[in-house]
Amino acid sequence: MPSTPRAPDRRAQLRERHHRAIVDAAAALLDAKGAAGFTVDELAARADVSRRTVFNHFPSVDDIVIAVCSEVLGDVVASFESQPTTQVDPTPPTVFDEVAAVLRATDLVTPIAYLTRVLGAADGEPSQRQAFVLLRAFTDVSERLSTELLRRHPDADVLTTRLLVSSLIGGLVVLHTHWLEATGATVDDRSRAVWDGLLDRLIDRTREGYGSATSDPLPVGPVTTRKTHHG
Repeated sequence: MPSTPRAPDRRAQLRERHHRAIVDAAAALLDAKGAAGFTVDELAARADVSRRTVFNHFPSVDDIVIAVCSEVLGDVVASFESQPTTQVDPTPPTVFDEVAAVLRATDLVTPIAYLTRVLGAADGEPSQRQAFVLLRAFTDVSERLSTELLRRHPDADVLTTRLLVSSLIGGLVVLHTHWLEATGATVDDRSRAVWDGLLDRLIDRTREGYGSATSDPLPVGPVTTRKTHHG
């Protein structure tokens, strides 16, 4: 007797629809008003859900903001996931080289400048709350990227892979502060060159270690960059 197809889980579908509506509404409100510019009631009304539904999905407003920020930064993971898993090179790149290549190939200046603006950090050094939100968003990206790397490299050591990815992704939070001081969160050729120089230093230091840390000037760089950027 042929099996009867399972009916879709309507409760799960409704929950996913509400979750998506809340995140989309938060993204729109962030863009219009910034992280401190909207209330839970405004968010619930825009998402067409109750206030209680909002808190059924997210423990706090910061968690909602973090979810939006994680999606904005998701291009790092999406760029990696879009790459083919089969390697024609007889000596395929190491896990480190793969992560470094993804960070260099992804336009991070545009989303980071956007997050700097909506979080209200463009006028100076990020506050503790702003830094916390950014760190949580980058941590989420780190976990997703580690999961994808371990899927591609099933023989890789789990702890080493996660330590490597978290070192690089966590370093982006530090780069953000230096980049913000040097550029004011503008999005132009010089800003991208500064970011590229900082990123190169992060990758080199992570690869070589920090035992011989020297004082290098912040990069101001030429106006040419190696990435393909959007927007």
